[in-house]
Amino acid sequence: MPTSGRRPTSPGGSARTVPVETRIHFQEELSALELQALGGLDMVAESLERTLEAVLHHDVELAGYVIADDDRIDGRYLEVRQGILSLLARQAPVATDLRLIAALLDLIRNFERMGDQCVNISKLVPLVGREPPVHPEIITRIERMMRQAISQVQQCKQAFARRDVELAEDLVRQDDEIDRCNREIFALVLETGDDPDAREWGMTMMLVARQIERVGDNAVDIGEQTAFVVTGEFREFTDASHPDAVPPAIGLSAGPRGE
Repeated sequence: MPTSGRRPTSPGGSARTVPVETRIHFQEELSALELQALGGLDMVAESLERTLEAVLHHDVELAGYVIADDDRIDGRYLEVRQGILSLLARQAPVATDLRLIAALLDLIRNFERMGDQCVNISKLVPLVGREPPVHPEIITRIERMMRQAISQVQQCKQAFARRDVELAEDLVRQDDEIDRCNREIFALVLETGDDPDAREWGMTMMLVARQIERVGDNAVDIGEQTAFVVTGEFREFTDASHPDAVPPAIGLSAGPRGE
């Protein structure tokens, strides 16, 4: 069994020996960073739950808590990002590790955005008042969208952790449901009539729905990174500009671990 790996350190082809212990320590640190990154998705799921409760019950205090708690999500993003940069500064990864690192950087950017979207929704809660003219069909769809988004966040975490491409691709199905509800909310708002308070509330719910729709898009992005880690090729699961076309894959060659 070999006791070391080799990697080039100069254009002339010189190489230095990388002790097995160093590679093991690198893998352990990278695995720990992945767990921290996936934990950020748990934070987002909790924030989405609180955001939904704030919207459904017009809870301004809870909405304020969601806004303040976003610092915790931002902190996790910065912690993982700094950890990855520090790891790269100490040892250059092989190609397969580089794929995971690139995917983790994308993952943390997406969960940080999800946290921001919870904040954006929460900032809208005080604007509708404590007893707004609620349209039952609209609020039902808002709740359905949010529940679906929470499910997507949980599923994209599972898919990434398990390296399950099929589970990752299934995120598109859930995202289609969110998009459908978003379109239905838009149509219902147009039918709210001439009551200015009802129309204002409806317009606010359109903004809420738009933010939820973006959470779903972020979850699909994480699913795409799962496929990238597994296959070494990046491809979009859907292509809005060419819905009937198969999106092209962009390859990143990867040799055996240690090369």
